[in-house]
Amino acid sequence: MRFFIQILLVFSSSTVWGQFHFSGQVSQEHAGNPIYLSLVEDYRKSSRVYVDQIVQKATVDSLGHFAFEGDNLNVQNRIYRIHLDGCSDNTGVNHFLGRCNNSQNVLFIANNKDTLQFPTSFEDQSLCTIASTNPNSGLLLEIEELKGQMAFDFADYPSEANKKLNLEKWFKTLHSFGVEANEPLAELYIYDFLSDKRNETFRFYLDDLTTNEYYENLSERLDSTYPTATFTQQYEAEITTDRELAGFNRPKSSKWNRTIIALLAVSLLGNILFFLGKRKKNQASQLIERLTPQEQKILHLMLENKTNKEIASALFVSVSTIKTHINNLYKKLEVTSREEMAVKVKRR
Repeated sequence: MRFFIQILLVFSSSTVWGQFHFSGQVSQEHAGNPIYLSLVEDYRKSSRVYVDQIVQKATVDSLGHFAFEGDNLNVQNRIYRIHLDGCSDNTGVNHFLGRCNNSQNVLFIANNKDTLQFPTSFEDQSLCTIASTNPNSGLLLEIEELKGQMAFDFADYPSEANKKLNLEKWFKTLHSFGVEANEPLAELYIYDFLSDKRNETFRFYLDDLTTNEYYENLSERLDSTYPTATFTQQYEAEITTDRELAGFNRPKSSKWNRTIIALLAVSLLGNILFFLGKRKKNQASQLIERLTPQEQKILHLMLENKTNKEIASALFVSVSTIKTHINNLYKKLEVTSREEMAVKVKRR
């Protein structure tokens, strides 16, 4: 679905300096349901809802309106999420991966003095359109649209030769978009996607990291804009480790091989302990985390034995789009049928 992003410089209501106001409209069927505002400091945790990210909770009123306001957010831009909990049991943290079929969420960029509105779109879709005093608020929605276009390109060109050409094209396209946006947070969101070890982009990313000055330039932009932020330190640690990993396969003497193996092991261990926490994720969570939010919705509907046509109708997309997503699901889950997928997901 195409996102329409409207940047408003002036709202009819006055904006109080140093205070934020995020409001919006959802379907009235969500009246009485909780809705949450979360802060996403770790860009590796942007793909789904985490309970420890929540900073405010509100309730959708009888007309479908909701609002968050206060003065306790960061004065600099950060990535935030609004998550509508549409689950029937209304228990919040006990939902599978913090969401269910009726849950909706949106990621956006904002700071403590911004006013944002999330109106219902002309297709009656909620949390898909952003009107903001901050011109960068809708960048993540634009990136999601680019990622969707990228997925279609890969579906149309299945050969290895065309896969490499498409990787070169889309790395350049996404990097250029990030630089032109002049917002390092948007670039981190792109980096998270392209460097994800679970994605087919990872091997190309390692090669690109050793030859492309973009990554070092992004580090400088982060240091300049967000010098004390934890995600700046996280990014610098990750590209240092990944450069070592990328150079590991190059011919070296046995002495240097042993040295690099030791350094790589120490670096990897330090990053894992520092950024991932101590709780082990169960196998089911790891399996589902490989999927995009849209693929997770499709997976839930498939587990409910919905047909492709019914899924397309529920998500307001074409049947061919659903088929493309299902093919990607099968690849990520390493299955060949719905039955095999159901057994694998429910067994984990």
